[in-house]
Amino acid sequence: MQNDSNTAESFREEALRYHETPHPGKTEVVPTKPHHTQAELALAYSPGVAAPSLAIAADRDAAYRYTNKGNLVAVVSNGTAVLGLGDIGAAASKPVMEGKSMLFKVFAGIDAFDIEVDERDPERFVRLVEAIAPGFGGINLEDIKAPECFAIDRLLRERLDIPVIHDDQHGTAVIVTAALINAAKIAGKDPASMHMVVNGAGAAAIASVRLLLALGLRRENTVLCDSRGPVTVYRNDLPPEKREFATSRRLASLAEALHGADFFLGVSKADVLTAPMIRTMASSPIVFALANPDPEIARAAAVRSRPDLIFATGRSDYPNQVNNALGFPYLFRGALDVRATRIDDGMKLAAAHALAELARQPVPAPVLRAYGLESLEFGRDYFIPKPLDPRLLCTVSTAVARAAVTSGVARQPVDDWDAYAERLRRMQE
Repeated sequence: MQNDSNTAESFREEALRYHETPHPGKTEVVPTKPHHTQAELALAYSPGVAAPSLAIAADRDAAYRYTNKGNLVAVVSNGTAVLGLGDIGAAASKPVMEGKSMLFKVFAGIDAFDIEVDERDPERFVRLVEAIAPGFGGINLEDIKAPECFAIDRLLRERLDIPVIHDDQHGTAVIVTAALINAAKIAGKDPASMHMVVNGAGAAAIASVRLLLALGLRRENTVLCDSRGPVTVYRNDLPPEKREFATSRRLASLAEALHGADFFLGVSKADVLTAPMIRTMASSPIVFALANPDPEIARAAAVRSRPDLIFATGRSDYPNQVNNALGFPYLFRGALDVRATRIDDGMKLAAAHALAELARQPVPAPVLRAYGLESLEFGRDYFIPKPLDPRLLCTVSTAVARAAVTSGVARQPVDDWDAYAERLRRMQE
């Protein structure tokens, strides 16, 4: 116990040093134009800047030509549901939003500004984000608590003509869906016939269920559980988001709901799932225990419970990490590149299928070296791509862009998909 305490304290100190030195924070602004002479400064600011400003005043879309709008995402939070830290406030959420902004740049070459908004009223929050939206090509909502996050996400998607996603909802849903596509393939199960039990009824859970239903799972085979137990039509304490998935089955507990189930999705808290519960599930049970830092059941206990188990967590130190970094950079990359007005279900499903297909391909040597592995093959211990796989950018972004064009939300369709893929490969290199 003492060693664990010392290790945790050592890691805390290392993390604080990382964020403090050599200068505070994880991102900075870097000029992209020459600026060392009087003539260059005159072009960059007054009087030269008047020309693009007037062009944009005459045609709003000219902002994509003369400014960084087309490659700029706002990462916005009010700090009410930050990671596993809870409601710590807007200012305290800034390290997390900076980190998200850094990942946008590292993984997809997207510039991102973190914006912490000290506002808890959903309508006022929406109006503030709506007011700053003209300067951005997309909005990534982050770490906003439920149920307010549902209204905020919906209203901004309705009011803005640029991509908006609440990553805790839709980013998680994409990776969960990708993982289930492959887990079902390994188990030899048809998603349309699978029985699903979801423990947790917050933003990630609701969005994941919605996308899984779009994949082909059936509402009548779905049971949602919250802190009070199964969400049934017989309860009178349900908000609209939960009532949407209320079952007519008379179930009293999570354990009862799991009898014969094919798939357990946990987006709740540690230690709510037990080995005896898993043993009551159907053959080749699929368990995604995504609570962080400690999953709904410890991996060792879960694996011991069933030799035919297919298991994933949200942790990087276990196989099959359901990690949002596999999704949001590439969702936005594809959406921005075709100037999509929104990120719809077709684009999210395209991303999920692309991720699933990538995990079934041979893993290149650079990925193995990055993780210190000698081999990695598709199967029970590898059915989700690794976040450092360089193929993600081209594979997933292209799938998203194609889906945007197909669904009609792309304002600048791609004419040459081979050239687009090559541009992404060069960007990655």
